[in-house]
Amino acid sequence: MITNTFARAPGALNTLVLALTLAAAATSAQAQSNTLIGWAKMPANTFSDGPTSGQFASGAGGNPLPLLNKQPVQGFSAVLNGPSAGSYLFMPDNGFGTQGNSADTLLRMYAVTPDFKTISGGSGTISAASYQTGASLPAFNADSRITLADPDRKLGFKIQADYTNYYNNAANPLVDASIRSGRLLTGADFDIESVRKDKNGNLWFGDEFGPFLVKADATGKVLRTEVGLPGVMAPQNPHLNGGVANLPGSGGFEGMAINPAGDKLYTLMEKSVAGDAAGTLRINEFSIDSESYTGASFRYKLDAAGVAIGDMTALNDHEFIVIERNNATATAGGTPFKKLFRIDINRVDAQGYVSKTELVDLMNIADPNDLNGDGKTTFTFPFVTIESVLVLDQNTLLIANDNNYPGTGGRDLGSDPTEFLKIQLANPVPEPSSYAMLLGGLGLMGAWLRRRKLA
Repeated sequence: MITNTFARAPGALNTLVLALTLAAAATSAQAQSNTLIGWAKMPANTFSDGPTSGQFASGAGGNPLPLLNKQPVQGFSAVLNGPSAGSYLFMPDNGFGTQGNSADTLLRMYAVTPDFKTISGGSGTISAASYQTGASLPAFNADSRITLADPDRKLGFKIQADYTNYYNNAANPLVDASIRSGRLLTGADFDIESVRKDKNGNLWFGDEFGPFLVKADATGKVLRTEVGLPGVMAPQNPHLNGGVANLPGSGGFEGMAINPAGDKLYTLMEKSVAGDAAGTLRINEFSIDSESYTGASFRYKLDAAGVAIGDMTALNDHEFIVIERNNATATAGGTPFKKLFRIDINRVDAQGYVSKTELVDLMNIADPNDLNGDGKTTFTFPFVTIESVLVLDQNTLLIANDNNYPGTGGRDLGSDPTEFLKIQLANPVPEPSSYAMLLGGLGLMGAWLRRRKLA
């Protein structure tokens, strides 16, 4: 005979049911939250060898400038997958923030390997990595990077390497010999804010000064003249020739995505073109095969709390993730607005704007294991600029901030570090994949090896 304990103790049954219900509800609530599952930090004062930098910029956060025989490994504004699992290629922007203070800052891409702190362990630190293999390196050096250069004089305007003194001003220091001899590109030549690898393994950089698209091979060597956006010019455009700019400074290609086939780019402005409705940003389609704009364009509407976008990456041929933000931080007053939206260019609303759905609120991430060690179970990401997003799989995103070195005020009044996040999504997204892109990556590695042998 089987004894039914609960038949004789209905109170116990009710207690068990209640406990199971509460547990299921808690599990469901966590499943509906975007959750921090990995965190790492790179200190603000992380440097690589190179020409003296920061001669025209101001220090902050107790970090004096210039940096003698050093370049800042900072200002990450775009990310690609690296050559090995767990390694990534990050692209800093123009250096110290403006065309007028970054002539001695080289345009580079660095390979990094985060050792994410997770529920299972991890140090939460960042290592330099081999640009070729992804293997960890003891420091950022020539093996960890590529540097953009125009040795074949493809660009249609003078760059810093063409001058004897920085900014062609005899009162300024001499342009570093390595910049002149290698015709290396600097933050006074372009403000690169985005990068994508096409189906052929070439790199396309999105610039804000033109705004321009800059095509380079896998080693960073420029392959053709810069490509302007028809009908749009920023104040720093070298071809303005006294004309009137219709795009605010630093308003160019902050975001740029490439479709899974690797044959179409989608550029996204950071600011509105004159004449467009306030808060409206343009998306333009560009053909890799013809190396020209197709004429297809779309309109993105900023949230009422947003002032700019930070990045754009493709999920498929018509859906993308966009980072949107305002300028508020944890220390500067105001309410930080830092969100990721999923958009669809195949769907537009009655006003003609592409559809957008909130995907992640970066100011409200579940952190049940307190991975960043701040004593809280809700993680916030209050930095001014957050400019790198990479889809790791359908459930996971990689996010990193641009720390605007040596800028301060994200979390405290010291110079901001670069933080790297792995976020588990409450709502999965399509995972981009393309054999063409994989083959392009193999071509990129081969070109890098060939150039290294010639150097």
